[in-house]
Amino acid sequence: MKTIGLLGGMSWESTTHYYQLLNQGINEKLGGLHSAKIAMVSVDFQPLATAMLRGEWTECGERLADAAQKIEAAGADFLLICTNTMHKVAGIITAAVSIPLLHIADATAERVKAENMQTVGLLGTCFTMEEEFYKGRLSERHGLTVIVPPPEDRRIVHEVIFEELCRGKISPESRMHFLRIIETMRREGAEAVIEGCTEIAMLVQQNHTTVPLFDTTTLHVEQAVRFALED
Repeated sequence: MKTIGLLGGMSWESTTHYYQLLNQGINEKLGGLHSAKIAMVSVDFQPLATAMLRGEWTECGERLADAAQKIEAAGADFLLICTNTMHKVAGIITAAVSIPLLHIADATAERVKAENMQTVGLLGTCFTMEEEFYKGRLSERHGLTVIVPPPEDRRIVHEVIFEELCRGKISPESRMHFLRIIETMRREGAEAVIEGCTEIAMLVQQNHTTVPLFDTTTLHVEQAVRFALED
């Protein structure tokens, strides 16, 4: 079994799900008392969030690259960044280490294509919904058509993520906003919606809507479990 490297803490709320799901996934495959071999660095999110909101992405990348080097030094065989948004600096991180990175957008896109879907809605931070590092990867590398909400709805989604979900707050009112936005994207042609922030699945699960949802945390974990157990 390979050792899984986790670059977490962004936010720690969703990183706890990574840890739990990875161990559950390995145990389901191997049985007994088996659990995942994990090397993790969980960063302080506040300095990163401050730099991110100021547009200081190089600083974010350098901080995370330093953490990734510590993870590699601890024996990790490959790396997961436990957040969608910080894949914006994936290039800086991968340049600093010699172990491979499993990209969360690739894991998600492969499942979308396996379900024979072409057009998807995308929810996440404004950075994820608006910039090419994520939605561009979905369209250019994987050939998907990506729909995002209009500006006011993108603002709502972004604020709920940072002001509520990253703090562990689950609001029924916010869930209703998300469900309305999901339904709007369905009417615009989305066959399914990607929950492109690792915290969103805390708020909206499949039982809340008939629109198919792709939970990026779960899909990233499933990819990691398969990779960890490959020869």
